[in-house]
Amino acid sequence: MADLTIVADRMDIEVLRAEHVDAPMVGDYDRFASLFTDDAVWRIPFADVEFTGRKEIRAGIERLQNAWEFWVQNTHPGAIRLDGDTATGREYVFETGRQRDGGSVVMYGLFHDRYARTPDGWKFAERVLEPRYLDTTPLTGGPPQGTWSDIQPPSAAKR
Repeated sequence: MADLTIVADRMDIEVLRAEHVDAPMVGDYDRFASLFTDDAVWRIPFADVEFTGRKEIRAGIERLQNAWEFWVQNTHPGAIRLDGDTATGREYVFETGRQRDGGSVVMYGLFHDRYARTPDGWKFAERVLEPRYLDTTPLTGGPPQGTWSDIQPPSAAKR
């Protein structure tokens, strides 16, 4: 039975990490904040960002998201190390977007995490973003304009 508990814990942490990407992408800042423990810390040191506690994390994610004209984040799993009711882990991340002030970002990096089991399931106790590659060259693309058929290459329309 212990093996199934380990599998369930790992799956629950993967779901938590997936929610961390999904919630801000769809503007659900309350759900985003609920992914953290009451006293959690969320840090983006290279951008001089640090929020402590759910209330501050909730206000911070909304403020950060509102600064973007468009933003996309993709992640893939890294390590998870379970230790009873706590765990540590890493998740790999790719982000691209343009801010409303014209600044652009293409970034590959890692999230370094501490997790805690709570009565409501696994939550982030700490999440820190470490960039490994950062490009601030202005992006030439942007959100598509028009309909899907307007932006498809001619060869795709023949399929």
